[in-house]
Amino acid sequence: MKQYTAKNIFNIALAGHSGSGKTSLAEAMLYLCGGSDRLGKVSDGNTVLDYDAEEIKRKTSVQTCMAPIEWKNKKINLIDAPGLFDFEGGLYEAARAADSVLITVSGKGGVSVGTEKAVKAADKRGLTKIFFVNGLCDESSRFYRVFESLKSSFGPSVCPVVVPYIVDGQADCYVNLLEYKAYKYIDGKINVVPLPDMGDRLEGLRTAICEAVAETSDEMFEKYFSGEEFTPEEIIVGVSQGVKNGSISPVFCGDALLTYGVEQLLNGLIWLAPNAEDKSAEMAVDLDGEPVELSVNEDGAAAAVIFKTVADPFVGKLSYFKVISGKIGPDTQLVNMRTGSNEKVSKVMIAKGKKLEDAPYIGAGDIGAAAKLSANTGDTLCSPVRKVILDGVDYPQPSLSMAVAPKTKGEEDKVAQGIQKLSEEDPTIRFESNHETHQMIISGMGEQHLDVIVSKLKSKFGVDVVLSKPKVAYRETIRKSVKVQGRYKKQTGGHGQFGDVWIEFEPCDSEGMEFAERVVGGAVPKGFFPAVEKGLRDSIAKGPLAGYPVVGLKATLYDGSYHPVDSSEMSFKTAASLAYKDGMPKANPVLLEPVGTLKAVVPGDNMGDVMGEITKRRGRVLGMNQADDNMQEIEAEVPQAEMSDFSTFIRQCTQGRGYFTFTFERYEEAPRNIADKVIEEAAQA
Repeated sequence: MKQYTAKNIFNIALAGHSGSGKTSLAEAMLYLCGGSDRLGKVSDGNTVLDYDAEEIKRKTSVQTCMAPIEWKNKKINLIDAPGLFDFEGGLYEAARAADSVLITVSGKGGVSVGTEKAVKAADKRGLTKIFFVNGLCDESSRFYRVFESLKSSFGPSVCPVVVPYIVDGQADCYVNLLEYKAYKYIDGKINVVPLPDMGDRLEGLRTAICEAVAETSDEMFEKYFSGEEFTPEEIIVGVSQGVKNGSISPVFCGDALLTYGVEQLLNGLIWLAPNAEDKSAEMAVDLDGEPVELSVNEDGAAAAVIFKTVADPFVGKLSYFKVISGKIGPDTQLVNMRTGSNEKVSKVMIAKGKKLEDAPYIGAGDIGAAAKLSANTGDTLCSPVRKVILDGVDYPQPSLSMAVAPKTKGEEDKVAQGIQKLSEEDPTIRFESNHETHQMIISGMGEQHLDVIVSKLKSKFGVDVVLSKPKVAYRETIRKSVKVQGRYKKQTGGHGQFGDVWIEFEPCDSEGMEFAERVVGGAVPKGFFPAVEKGLRDSIAKGPLAGYPVVGLKATLYDGSYHPVDSSEMSFKTAASLAYKDGMPKANPVLLEPVGTLKAVVPGDNMGDVMGEITKRRGRVLGMNQADDNMQEIEAEVPQAEMSDFSTFIRQCTQGRGYFTFTFERYEEAPRNIADKVIEEAAQA
């Protein structure tokens, strides 16, 4: 592929609800542009963009994938993002590299949650939005109903550009409202045909265009609402300017599987969408935190951001980057601004699916890849003569945690190393070893996400694992004071062992144990006090009820006795542990469970269901607040033991619109029935 300058490069992310045809549309564009010699199909598992084994098996995208195409001496970098919510991190990767977002919408299903998420991701980064209503050759599709739902959902900026003319259920004729031309597909080939008679509908669509153009400037607004008509030139220029500045979101349509309407979409992209020179300039910060404006200039100092990492089995770690300023080629001197170390680039490549093609350099506004860098996703690479930091990728937080263990004992390190490698590819994966519960915990975006991780651990790293519900880190404490004796005496052939202590155990407000002494008269020599304390601290690791650590305990050594020959530190340590074992069951021990603060953001219509579910999970609703995008935030306190599958509930309840955070707050006494169950399970373990 030849080199292109920024004014001839278009960075387009494909996003939308799962099943709306993002990958199919990308395949149609690749095929029409000559980037592929066949029209790949997701159902056949032979697409350029869904090449990963998991994607072929599941027939859906699970990772962001890139492919450049050439159309009329322009380069379009397609960045295909997954539509499934479990792989939502890919949407944010694609949006970080893109200048525009092409949002596919099902001609049957219309506006879905995935559509809304794609629009939000584009708005968050100030990207141009372009809609493509797909699958119109299906007789159950309804373009005009979908178009009205787009307008009602996203406002008057939604502007029709290409609409279908449907006769006898056949959507093979498409009218370009800006050109005022009709294109009909005959035997798979596109032909210009006379403009069909669409009656009032055509005039209504032209009105929608005028309304969108009126929103582009005060001048246009005044002219339109004063009753004056726009000239054809004003409409074309107004739509073009409106799309570039984001005030107009054009709507195209067609059928990706048959490639209908895709040629007009390609023409529309290079005519309407902003190029990299228009849109890829960014604000960075220097080492002092001061803002620095980076223009899209190949002659400037190099600056790029890594937006995606892949652990390729053949080339190793592969980093995808977007160049904002300057150019990056072999032997370009670069600094990783996160680590401060130099990054050596041996060669740069252009990625088309899994295929990599060497390039002389990647210029400003373009996207490329480099192998074997030490950098991670979100890192800034820049010239040492101008050190700046660019925004990274703003990933969503994982919401589902499970314990992970190898099926074969002794492979724990293999599991940990494999997950660490996968988390380099996918930063929405979290991993930790819980030393208290002795479990490895993996967190992800949902059940399918974790299922893919399990599959990749086996296929890439050769380790079989099982997932289970994580154990809860309970605590134990006491509710009354007791005084007990701990006496240890043992005779041997030589010196014996003797230690004798009286200890008072009582409740207190502490995260562990407070130790005190009030021994008088030297009943226990001071030299043995540390041994007594050590014996108690070792003992509180296991409580009397279910073996969980003890908190909120004050232990006071107040009396005892010793032997001048047989007493030792070990004997007093043992005596203290005997006092603990005898006294704790008598001090009204109770089980404490961790309670956290839940903040759930949900649509207003789901408020009642979510609050009811929180109550069923033994939670307490503390209040409600208005959130962004007409959402409501519910704040509550919920026991951690009740939260393991809350992510599944909230996704189903809100159809994927809702999300939540959960943070540990404190420990509270567990209800008797809950405590009895935990104690019984501990006894059987």
